[in-house]
Amino acid sequence: MSQEPRKPSPLGDMSPEEFRRHAHETVDWIADYFAGISTYEVLSRARPGEIRNSLPLGAPSEGEPMRAILDDLDRVILPGITHWNHPGFFAYFANTGSGPGVLGEMICAALNVNGMLWKTSPAATELEEVVLDWLRQMLGLPKEFFGVVQDTASVSTMCALAAAREAVPGLNVREGGLGGSLASAPKGVPPALRIYTSVEAHSSVEKAAITLGLGHAGVRKIPVDEQFRMRPDALARAIDEDLGTGWKPFCVVATVGTTSTTSIDPVPEIAGICVRHGLWLHVDAAYGGAAALLPEMNHLLAGCDRADSLVINPHKWLFVPMDFSALYCKKPEVLRRAFSLVPEYLQTAEDAAVHNLMDYGVSLGRRFRALKFWMVLRYFGREGLVSRIREHIRLARMFTVWVEEHPDFELMAPVTMALVCFRARPRGSEEKISDSKIGGGAAASDLDALNERLINAVNGTGEAYLSQTRIRDRVAIRLSIGNIRTTESHVHRVWELLLTKLDDLGSPRSGTSTGS
Repeated sequence: MSQEPRKPSPLGDMSPEEFRRHAHETVDWIADYFAGISTYEVLSRARPGEIRNSLPLGAPSEGEPMRAILDDLDRVILPGITHWNHPGFFAYFANTGSGPGVLGEMICAALNVNGMLWKTSPAATELEEVVLDWLRQMLGLPKEFFGVVQDTASVSTMCALAAAREAVPGLNVREGGLGGSLASAPKGVPPALRIYTSVEAHSSVEKAAITLGLGHAGVRKIPVDEQFRMRPDALARAIDEDLGTGWKPFCVVATVGTTSTTSIDPVPEIAGICVRHGLWLHVDAAYGGAAALLPEMNHLLAGCDRADSLVINPHKWLFVPMDFSALYCKKPEVLRRAFSLVPEYLQTAEDAAVHNLMDYGVSLGRRFRALKFWMVLRYFGREGLVSRIREHIRLARMFTVWVEEHPDFELMAPVTMALVCFRARPRGSEEKISDSKIGGGAAASDLDALNERLINAVNGTGEAYLSQTRIRDRVAIRLSIGNIRTTESHVHRVWELLLTKLDDLGSPRSGTSTGS
């Protein structure tokens, strides 16, 4: 890389010539990073405060050469990075900074547009409408679904629930706030609103309820069946109970791919209950929606055509860099009514003929996120995305067989997509535990502790990163496959690490196993 010192102009930006030189150096850095990603330890070993203490207490008073900045990127920043792009990243639902997506981010930053209004960059609005309609078609969703990009599924869900609240007949929270009147309520006091979702649903549902002023009490969690799916009978019973005790049911959130186990709620039955009671149905398909691109997996979205809103995150399993969440709404006029506020200085002559996307969410400023998704879709094509997702599902099923066939491991939940939930349960522990799903007492605590130590031991190698959850109140190991760079060899390696580290921890294991 160039060693030339920085020669700043008295005013203005970096010159085009200097930018070109440093841009080439930076792209080379990125390409080298991608090429050597497997050489990094997946999980950062930085201690709290270590990165902060490596940086000056104040900003520099004079500009510094780019060479010094890039040197500090390697010396200070990278040691504090957990590498989500690493093929051994199995911890959470993966997000991948794919090549075309990263290039799209670079161009987005260079253009630096604010797509708040159609007029402020027509291409930003119209490309967003086009790529989300492409995705809608790929998923087989109805034409009525209007798409808008948010940053994350948490914000998408909050916007959907705000629209659901806006749709409640007689409730005028927009004008009167939560203290406003509901026409049917006695003495002008509205009954408390209530959302229904499963005990396996993502915490973003509760966070949205808190943000919207409904509180924890405004969310009623519905029990699940043996496959961790919301029980429609329990949902119907809960709604009837609440109607009899003064609550105002208004929304149900179903999930296609829960965070802990990727369970699939029975959306068709839930949709029928929503229609019967006039409730808004929001579907969280942030993770599972991507798998529905596969013809053999499109059944995952059965019943979603009857939903009022749905979210899917291309930054999870469609290889789009963070952040990109697609919110679809069948009643965009209600979503707009919940958020639109247009002062004089934001009014334009084109308003009646276009969508101003600032009207469909909280943010006024809007990045040109559609550009990176457009580049990903065009570079890989539908079939390229499908083949990669299909391979991840194959790898997960291969790993599942190894777990099922090994006497010292067991599955903790059905494998519906590319997440495997399992735990070590050595043969020597079977004498202490009467039921693998229920367990009890000190023996169950011992197994939980063993699995926590096993996760830490594997993560400590730097070669792989696993996470944990609790399933039926027992610690489970989560292995999630979704990174575009993950191959069969990486899955083999994490299995080898699990077997080796279980031995190191003193498991009474002997013999060989499939995949070892």
